[in-house]
Amino acid sequence: MKTEELLDYDDLGDALREGRPLRPAREYRFLLAQGDLNFQPRHVSDPVPLGRQLLEAAGLDPEGGYSLFAIMPTGDFEDVLLDQPFDLRARGAERFIAFQTDRDFKLTLNKEELRWGKPAISGAVLYGLAKPAEGEAVFLEIPGGEERLIERGDLVDLTEPGIEHFITAKMGYEIIVNSRPRTVPARKVTFEEIVQLAFPGQHAPNVVFSMTFRHAASTPHAGELGAGGSVDVKKKGTVFNVTRTVQS
Repeated sequence: MKTEELLDYDDLGDALREGRPLRPAREYRFLLAQGDLNFQPRHVSDPVPLGRQLLEAAGLDPEGGYSLFAIMPTGDFEDVLLDQPFDLRARGAERFIAFQTDRDFKLTLNKEELRWGKPAISGAVLYGLAKPAEGEAVFLEIPGGEERLIERGDLVDLTEPGIEHFITAKMGYEIIVNSRPRTVPARKVTFEEIVQLAFPGQHAPNVVFSMTFRHAASTPHAGELGAGGSVDVKKKGTVFNVTRTVQS
């Protein structure tokens, strides 16, 4: 193909989505974010650039202490070394993230190992990477404890000992009410909500309810719950027993 017939640029994302190889072009467009998921389009003239060329395309100084990662189609992060070529035609990566740091932090997301270049990661970034389905959310697994719901505005500290494990799961909390499984939408449930799950509908003024619970997330983990009260439930397994008494 003659030089004058070259495309002005070819887009890595378009090539990946269309399942085709990169076309000969004067430039190749990719996406790069600096420390977050705010990806911006960048261009390089070489389809097999060095890592430092990718940084330079984003206006970043390769000698500024940056670590560069490619986000692979599997969601894994792959090191992009500054002085080694990265073949854009063969690797299947469209998005890159640069971190100005001297340490990488490991975490897992749905059992896929990732590395992050900051001591904290935001809920917004986790949701952007996980892309949970409708009705799902991101949770942090707590060894020996309750899974923690991650909100988009949360920041999770990655400097604690061990590796943080994140998963996507359906929203809702599975509880047991009078030996029957029930699902509630929020972590905090009230006495009145549990009564309705146990005995739906309106009740006469002379009907009185009493309630006990166990395996709760809040403290105390077991006890009695009265009218107007509430308790925090676990993601799965909090048990309620409700009895109804008709007063004469």
